[in-house]
Amino acid sequence: MSTQQHTKPSLTLKRRIKASPEKIFAAWTEPQKMMMWFGPENVETKEVDADVRIGGRFRVKMLENTGDWHEVSGVYKEIVENAKLVFSWAWITTPERESQVTVTLKPDGEQTILTLHHEQLFDETSRDGHIHGWTGSLDKLEALFA
Repeated sequence: MSTQQHTKPSLTLKRRIKASPEKIFAAWTEPQKMMMWFGPENVETKEVDADVRIGGRFRVKMLENTGDWHEVSGVYKEIVENAKLVFSWAWITTPERESQVTVTLKPDGEQTILTLHHEQLFDETSRDGHIHGWTGSLDKLEALFA
């Protein structure tokens, strides 16, 4: 019997965005605003539901330019208005592979430093795919405020 603990992969991305924490928090929590940026460059967000409260659920449906549909959902675990969101993350196709996302927003003059930490990912392949997805999403979020 092995006592070795398997550490699941994680990723951390940081961005300096030309907007207040309030505006960025709204972009993460208001469905109409989320639809404008959520998902990488080859994906269009088609539907967002967000019940932004501890224990509330979110769901995002996206259409890839290949015609493939993707759906992700989760539960809000911690909310500090205009400063922090923590939520679970699971794709509809692999609900057993639940991970966790933490987004923190720190004011920096007239800008905000956004840090996204995605942990407890299934494996390195999943981590690499999420790096691609989150990088593309954050590019679009940053462009909203450019």
